[in-house]
Amino acid sequence: MKRKDLRIVFMGTPEFAVPSLESLLIENYNIVGVITSPDKPAGRGLEIQQSPVKQFALKNNLKVLQPVNLKAPAFIQELKNLAPDLQVVVAFRMLPDDVWQLPPFGTFNLHASLLPDYRGAAPINRVIINGETKTGVTTFFIEHDIDTGKIISQEEVPIDKNDTAGDLYDKLKTEGAKLVSKTVDAIAKDSYKLIDQLKLFTKGQDLKKAPKIHKEDCKINWNKEPVEIFNFIRGLSPYPTAWTEIISESGKKFMLKIFASDYSISDHDLNPGEILSDHRTFLKIAVNEGFINVNNLQLEGKKRMNIEDFLRGFQSISKYKFS
Repeated sequence: MKRKDLRIVFMGTPEFAVPSLESLLIENYNIVGVITSPDKPAGRGLEIQQSPVKQFALKNNLKVLQPVNLKAPAFIQELKNLAPDLQVVVAFRMLPDDVWQLPPFGTFNLHASLLPDYRGAAPINRVIINGETKTGVTTFFIEHDIDTGKIISQEEVPIDKNDTAGDLYDKLKTEGAKLVSKTVDAIAKDSYKLIDQLKLFTKGQDLKKAPKIHKEDCKINWNKEPVEIFNFIRGLSPYPTAWTEIISESGKKFMLKIFASDYSISDHDLNPGEILSDHRTFLKIAVNEGFINVNNLQLEGKKRMNIEDFLRGFQSISKYKFS
């Protein structure tokens, strides 16, 4: 089928999805509709914000639908009226059967991992937290069970030892856009072979998972070893952000987010969470078998800052401890 004849509905919401939609437009595919989340309040002023995908779609004169309920008969009818041959999903909600089963060429999703590993909502964070050295992007046809459909194509992406979740996010959105275009091209030409995810399972090995991360999951455990804590911090940076509490001599607690750190391995006789600092250039937190060196952080009620600026305004830091 020619590109101009393939009717595509694109579904996505965050900035991660924009390069994929843009790549399809650059390749002159026929985007007949864009489905994205409803506008909602955001920021301190709670002003109504459009999703990044909607903003891009409107700039490119694409038809936009923003259903509150994906099962609503009115939305299903609107989707049918678009008569899509293929639906492309990048960072969107779980689709009801009536939606993903609609197009004759199917509905495929872009997932930010090398499936079947790291199924779930937080694959980018989880691979770094777990200290992986590679990940990738996968396109697969959607089926009823989430992230389990047959794989169309995959691309491997290396993870640098200092990559944060934000760094990897940027790499994967770029590689993901390339893979989306490659996948649509293969479907249009009917030149692809599907891979059953069950055939990629390693016998006797547990499947790595990527469940959604909640605030309570982001608290740092200072009893772990340096590299584990370092990976934890970078795997949650810049969002949702690793956090800890600092406790004054009087027992008052303050929440503190840590965005960047490094670590050192060394023997010491300090308890986990105790502090070493020259009050000018460094802040070290004792952990098992070494230290975490904090480089960029944010105290509750304050702005994010580097360690030198923080210590300039927090001269009493050595009187505190981390918990």
